[in-house]
Amino acid sequence: MNDDGTQDARGTHANPVPRPAGPPDVPKTPPRPPRAPGTPPPPRQSPVTAWLDEERPTARPGIWRFGYRPKEVRERITPVTVAGMLIPVVLALMVWSLWSSGYFPYKTTLMRVFTPDDWWYELSLVPRPVEGRTVTLPGEHARLVADGILFGALVLGVGVLGSWRAIVRHYLNRLPRPTRLLISACLALLTLGFVFPDAFVGLGWFELPVLVPLLSLTALVTDSYELMASPFFTYSLYTVVTVLVLWPFARLGGWLPYARELFAPPPADTAARTAPDRPRSQWPALRDAGQYEAAELLTTEVAGGRVNDVDCARVEHAFAAARHGATLAAFSDTVLREGGAAWTHPSGARDLPHRSARHDLLAGQVRIGRWVAAERAPQPYHDAGAALGPDVLGTSLLAVGPSGSGKTRTLVEPVTEALALQALTGRCAVVAVSAAGSRLGADDSFDVIVRIGDASSVHDLDPYAESDDPDEAAAILAEALTGDLDTAGTRGAVTALAQLLGPFRAVRGRFPTLPELRELLEGGEGTLTPLRERLEAGANHVMLRELDARMRQTGTPGDPGRVLADRLALLNRPVFADFLGGGGPGRPFSLRAVAHHPLRVRIDLPERGHEEAGRLITRLVLAQFHAVVRESRRGHFVCLVLDDATGTITAESVRRIQRLRSQNAGVVLALRAIGDVPEALHGPLYGAVGCRMAFSGVTTWDGNRFAQTWGTEWVETTEVAKHTVFADQPMTRFLHALRKRLTGKAVTTDAVTVKQVERERWSASELAHSVPPGHAVLSLTTVEGDHAPPLLVDLRG
Repeated sequence: MNDDGTQDARGTHANPVPRPAGPPDVPKTPPRPPRAPGTPPPPRQSPVTAWLDEERPTARPGIWRFGYRPKEVRERITPVTVAGMLIPVVLALMVWSLWSSGYFPYKTTLMRVFTPDDWWYELSLVPRPVEGRTVTLPGEHARLVADGILFGALVLGVGVLGSWRAIVRHYLNRLPRPTRLLISACLALLTLGFVFPDAFVGLGWFELPVLVPLLSLTALVTDSYELMASPFFTYSLYTVVTVLVLWPFARLGGWLPYARELFAPPPADTAARTAPDRPRSQWPALRDAGQYEAAELLTTEVAGGRVNDVDCARVEHAFAAARHGATLAAFSDTVLREGGAAWTHPSGARDLPHRSARHDLLAGQVRIGRWVAAERAPQPYHDAGAALGPDVLGTSLLAVGPSGSGKTRTLVEPVTEALALQALTGRCAVVAVSAAGSRLGADDSFDVIVRIGDASSVHDLDPYAESDDPDEAAAILAEALTGDLDTAGTRGAVTALAQLLGPFRAVRGRFPTLPELRELLEGGEGTLTPLRERLEAGANHVMLRELDARMRQTGTPGDPGRVLADRLALLNRPVFADFLGGGGPGRPFSLRAVAHHPLRVRIDLPERGHEEAGRLITRLVLAQFHAVVRESRRGHFVCLVLDDATGTITAESVRRIQRLRSQNAGVVLALRAIGDVPEALHGPLYGAVGCRMAFSGVTTWDGNRFAQTWGTEWVETTEVAKHTVFADQPMTRFLHALRKRLTGKAVTTDAVTVKQVERERWSASELAHSVPPGHAVLSLTTVEGDHAPPLLVDLRG
């Protein structure tokens, strides 16, 4: 980012990427005088305002966060639930009725005695003598205490066995706060009416044994009635009982939080409110940082509809960078000067010409479908949107599906479009390699398009990635030419190429073109001898020693130069004469530029019978991508999208894919079958990527690899076995025979077994035969380590 608020996308080569002077499609907004801090925004609203103010909760990986609301689990009242609630109540009423009716040896009676001057309680105990048994009268107070303890035990048993507390809390908390407060207050008043029936004159309710047992317990402990006659003690006990009765209802109704909110002091200054109190369309983060003028100007831009979602995301990204770099003053000046058009992408574009998917640039997501509400899916994923973003693409993604399963249409194209949009905000750089015969997106959606083998191509691909190190250039070329061979052959190829590239650069000041390199590898007399003579004349003994070693090895058995020359012959065709550094009219483009600038690059592979050459070029791009992303510490994400990764995966590329997540980069690999990868690399490849996607139509062989990678899980299974009932009594046997005669079935009993078993998350047979067309099974892992299990996603939703 420059001081004038622009970004330069020029590479380090001689022909830079063009940088337009300004955005041609949207004129810059002239600065407007800002309003005073705290002034409410204009009433006019725009679609961008609603988009900004939409809540985006932190959801699980892969969930479309724009407009996401976790589905509320509503517990239905079933006959089993009703029985579980009422059976403890019935049992408690039976026990209490037996206790109170005198079924047990004693029955207590509470009498109230009035005098002209005072009144008091008089306790009496009526024995229930049983014939042949002598009944001893215990103390009346002890009997009442026993009544209270039994009543409390019954109430506690009803609450625990019937799950009354959980059920009441569940249904009461679903109501709005005023309704919940009113219901809890009514329930508390009703309960107090039963505890203190004298306070409700004329109702004649049944008195719950709460207060009298407490008075009796006091009499037993003090052995005196004088304390019970004290008004202070009596009213204190009333207060304690009232508080104990009201406390659970206050917890259920949320009385204390409501009181704190009701009596909280109002804020002193509206402008000093925190960011969550303001909608996002009013840029609260800028106001908190003291940038009121910039916030007011951007608020006006948003309300007037003069900016889009790309502009808002780009300005937020620039503000985050300015706050991190302590350059808020320069940020404010740029916003006041250019408004929503500040920090426009070097291409001048502020949006794509066409969008085929749904994007949320604030969350950095693109929606690819809908998670299917299945048994294996966790509740938050039921019918929620399925989305991808840099947080999961940073761990790399492997997609396997046959031709026609929709890999390009439902995955590669939306992801490429999302990365291109995020590149316009300065947060991402994308390199998309189109398969032969199919192009990813419109040409206007990319800054650089390299059409290998097309004479109309404006750009050419630098085969050495603008490297000046012979060893690095040799490693990149060797990976592209012989990476699909054995590892020992690749190491020998790196050495052979380095022994030629170093001396050639020392003499000519550049690396050789591919035709020249082929001639050097073949080792003709007219190529190596003049090069050696020039090195001798320059007294470059180091490079002379390298060249002599190469000349001694040329033509010997096991010479890697012959294999390298044969592979280069695939690119040494007339159609590629002006490409890959051949000196054609196309400007050379270095993939190293994406490591420094948020560029949008598309590379179209050659068509019409050059399939092997296309695979070689794809390996070259992948090798260059791994080489350039590890060079610099950058703030934007870099992603490589391969529409067809057939023949591209090598042992070295698998090792480097594992390191991409720590380098703020990732790759998307699409394969028709896992058989397009060497069998020895199947396991390492599945372990290197964090996101795996199996499309409909995969074979059982491919599904077996996914099943092994996703592993197993513990599930609870219920087995029901029916056993025939054999009766011993004649009458029972007659009834069983009659029932069998009428129904045609023997009398059986069910034996239910519940156990924990280990089951595959997705078996190979399920992946091959149970995934419907237009669906896929997708598992995700974020760069922070969060993961989503393999779940079925509907790519048509």
